Parts: sequence; structure tokens; C-alpha cells
Amino acid sequence: MSTKQVRAQYTQEYKLEAVRQVKAGQSIAVVAKVLGIPKASLGNWVRQDAKGALSGAGDTPASVTAEQMELARLRAENARLRMERDIAKKAGGVLRAGHAARYAWIHKMRRQYPVSVACEVLQVSASGYFSWRRRRQSDRPGPAGSYSDEALLAHMRAIHAEVKGEYGWPRMHKELLARGIRIGKERVRRLMQQHGLRARTKRKFVVTTDSRHSLPVAPDLVQRRFIPEAPNQLWSGDITYIATDEGWVYLAAVIDLFSRQVVGWSMQPHMHASLVKEALAMAWWRRRPAAGLIFHSDRGSQYCSHEFQDALKSWGMRSSMSRKGNCWDNAPTESFWGRLKTASLYGRKFATRREAMDAVLDWMAFYNHRRLHSSLGYLSPMQYEQRWHAAQRKKAA
Repeated sequence: MSTKQVRAQYTQEYKLEAVRQVKAGQSIAVVAKVLGIPKASLGNWVRQDAKGALSGAGDTPASVTAEQMELARLRAENARLRMERDIAKKAGGVLRAGHAARYAWIHKMRRQYPVSVACEVLQVSASGYFSWRRRRQSDRPGPAGSYSDEALLAHMRAIHAEVKGEYGWPRMHKELLARGIRIGKERVRRLMQQHGLRARTKRKFVVTTDSRHSLPVAPDLVQRRFIPEAPNQLWSGDITYIATDEGWVYLAAVIDLFSRQVVGWSMQPHMHASLVKEALAMAWWRRRPAAGLIFHSDRGSQYCSHEFQDALKSWGMRSSMSRKGNCWDNAPTESFWGRLKTASLYGRKFATRREAMDAVLDWMAFYNHRRLHSSLGYLSPMQYEQRWHAAQRKKAA
């Protein structure tokens, strides 16, 4: 089927999740960029939700009542409170640092959060931030100049908080260079060591797979060859789980192994086949791959189910499965789970499923757009893919 003839469709879960992030205080532009959807579509969903039409709640009211005005005020207040909570959560490490590190964090996140709100949460004045920014612009060294240890440390603390403590000195060095800060590797290593800026260490996590079933199993078409030549040739998928006080929340993800980008996901309180099917549906509608794509997974009953296999066939995909009990046959996805849990979940206790889902979504947005991969030449998945597409256009010109 031609991609020009097919109108994009999104699952109800996808629409509601996108609208929820807007209602939590994120701008439509930011949410649309993170989730990879047109701003116009997201704007329509937000308007439909306000009318109660997105979830089928009813038609547009004829007039705005006092009760509705009060409800709108309360919603705006709640969105502000959620934004403040989000800032405090993301900038937790910076709060323990000096004013310069806080100003650097606010400056980096100024397109995502209003400066006035970020200053209030981080307990600095807006006038102090703008004074810092003026000094920073006037004192910025040229190509041959250098930063003081204090200035460099402020930048490094801000980055350390932004990336949730994931970067050791090699990635920190690359990140500083990407931001136009010229500095040697040894200096970065020394400053991080002296001031206790360390990468979180990876831990072993158990990911269960129920392969005790009588459903048909697909052959392994990948054979640990995890480096396709282009996007949308080889995807991998898996399921993991997160504990909350309300019970488990299960996460299914779909990763394009060309750029290691998360292209589809679904989070539910169950492990039924619909969980992995919803993640695949999101990936397909976002990417529209040509027929022949290989989808690689373990032998879990969800992936072997007739429901999921029928979905693969309907979209022209080929199923591939790893050997029984061999995690190395799906190593990229296992590695992704390790990064997610080490950076975002380990040591945290979630009162609700919603809280856990927010933490996962926050990290996946960072992972796709910002996290530097050594295997991708220290680019993020989105940057790596964008550069590949630019190179293809240049070749075709």
C-alpha cells in the first residue's frame, strides 16, 4: 500500500498519552517533537479532549458556565504544579549545586520550561539568571580561549543532572564538545573524579519470558547481526515490568536497530498479547516501513500468539525469534532495558502506575533525542538517523 494513500492513524492510548503530557504542562510543540507526531494533529486531540470528544464523552457545550471556568482554573493550576514537580525531579542534582549550575540548567531547558517557573523551583531569581546569561555571553572565550574549572564544573553538573547521571567522562567530554566547549579529555576526567561526578553503574535485571507454550516459533533470521544498512529494515521488541504500590506495570518497546531509536511502546497493567500488538501498531503508524521488515523478539507467548503474528503478516513483516533462553540473541533490547532501569528506575519507589509511566516516558524522550551512543559515533538515535537521511538526499541530488 502506498504511503501517500494511507492516512496516519494512532491508537487511543497514544492520543490520550500525548494529550496527558500537554495537560501536565508541556507545550504542544515539545510533546509533538518527542512523540514524533504533527503539531496540528496533537492540537486537534487537545481540543477534542477539552470538549470530551476524544474519549467519547460528549459534544461541545453551548456556553461556558461558572463551574467550567473554575474547572479550567483548577486544571491550569494543576498543570503548573505538575510542571514544578517535573522540574524538581529532573533538576534534583542541580539543586545541591551552586547558583551557576542551576543557571546553566535553566538556560539549557529554557525552551521546555518557562524561565520564571524554573527559577522559582530551583530557588534562584530570574534577574540573577539573566545577569548570569549576560555575563556568560560577554565572557565567553573564543576558539583559543579556555574556561575556568569553576565554569566548566557548572556546565558539567548541569549536564550530569540532565542526563540523569548516565555519563562517564568519555560521554561527558563529547557532550561538552557538542555544546561548543573546547576541553581536553584528561581535564574532564580529573574534574569529574575530584568532584564526585560518576556514571551510574549498570546492574543485572531479570526480564522474564514465558516460552512454555505450544504456539509456533519463528526461526532466527538475524543470527546476532544487529547492524542493518538502513532504517526500518530490522526492529526488535521485548517486554519488561516495573513494580509500583498499585501493582505491576508492563512495558513493551519496539526498537529500530539501525539507530537504536524507540519507535513504538505500550504500557499496561497486564501482559496480554494486546500489549505487544499496541507497541507494534504505534511503530508501524509512525514509520510506515516497506514490506519485508524483520521483527526480532524472544519466544514469549505474546510474540508467538496468533493475534501478534497476524498483525505482523498484515503489515508485511517477517517474524524472527531468538533461541530459547539465550539473551544474547536479543542483546540490543536487553541492553536498552539495562540503561532504562539503571538511569530511571533503580532505587526509586513508585506510588502509582502513572508515576512509573511518567518516569519511563521522560527517560525514553531523553534516550531518543539526547543520549549519546558510542556505537553511533557519540550521536543520539535521532541525530544519527537525521544525518543518514541528509546523506541520502545529498547522494540523490
